[in-house]
Amino acid sequence: MAALDLDVDLENLVLQASGAGSIVETETVQSLWSGYGQILRCQLEGGDHPSVIVKHVRWPDQVDHPRGWSSDLAHERKLKSYQVETAWYERYARLCTAACRVPGRLALETRDGQVIMVMEDLDASGFAGRRQQASEVELDACLGWLANFHATFMGDRPDGLWATGTYWHLDTRPDELAALDDGPLKAAAAAIDRLLADSQYQTFVHGDAKLANFCFSVDGSQAAAVDFQYVGAGCGMKDVAYFISSCLDEDESEAMAPALLDRYFELLDNALERSGQTVDFAALEADWRALYPVAWTDFYRFLQGWSPGHWKLHRYSERLTHEVLAQL
Repeated sequence: MAALDLDVDLENLVLQASGAGSIVETETVQSLWSGYGQILRCQLEGGDHPSVIVKHVRWPDQVDHPRGWSSDLAHERKLKSYQVETAWYERYARLCTAACRVPGRLALETRDGQVIMVMEDLDASGFAGRRQQASEVELDACLGWLANFHATFMGDRPDGLWATGTYWHLDTRPDELAALDDGPLKAAAAAIDRLLADSQYQTFVHGDAKLANFCFSVDGSQAAAVDFQYVGAGCGMKDVAYFISSCLDEDESEAMAPALLDRYFELLDNALERSGQTVDFAALEADWRALYPVAWTDFYRFLQGWSPGHWKLHRYSERLTHEVLAQL
């Protein structure tokens, strides 16, 4: 796509934010979920940035959800998610260190029915790697990112963010709960949510920490994360369980999850110590370890209602869910 295809105001915003003299070329990186706009990469000439990423959100005239979940409530949730992401970049992103790398913010603008975010291009900053499957090195890099992210925001209040992070949170998914064809799990949904909310160790969760939202250095040993539409308060196990579920199948989850949890808590302990926070780590670890299967079950509850044939609805998920339900 040539630069002339950009809206003039958008082109001017990119040039002003980046300090570039001109936009040489633009390309579509991806379309946003349900037709809410697109993410562009602008190649630049002049200035300090060879390229930038533009997340251009536009409210669609008609929502086309790929799984058929189109409703006024879904639309309002999506609008709120972009307001949250804007607040994240305005108030919190600068607090993230190199250990939980996020793209730098260059410009944010809200127009009638539009949100425009001009951000650092992580590809140009050494994080051009994307993975559909993760090696042990890349798993460790992502766990390190999550541990440092959770340590950074331990105990913070989510001003402008979701009061409860994650895109599958029970209060924001009544339609999926109504569609859930599992009586015991449906009856226990509120109790499962309370267990996670009642943990005294609350932090910020990314809320959509799947493998596809991590960018890797050339050797895979460092990770950066993108897509902060569902960041908010919560128990860190929500991110960890969801991340593991995005990388590993049934057998891999059964075999590898214990060691991955051990590694996450090792990294979290180190991150909290570096941050200087006074947290009783033994108590935090005991609390969160007990909540790992609860967090997994919470996501399983959402998937059962949202997409009953999903590949993540396997025997490992069922085993954890049965264990949690038996303990309620």
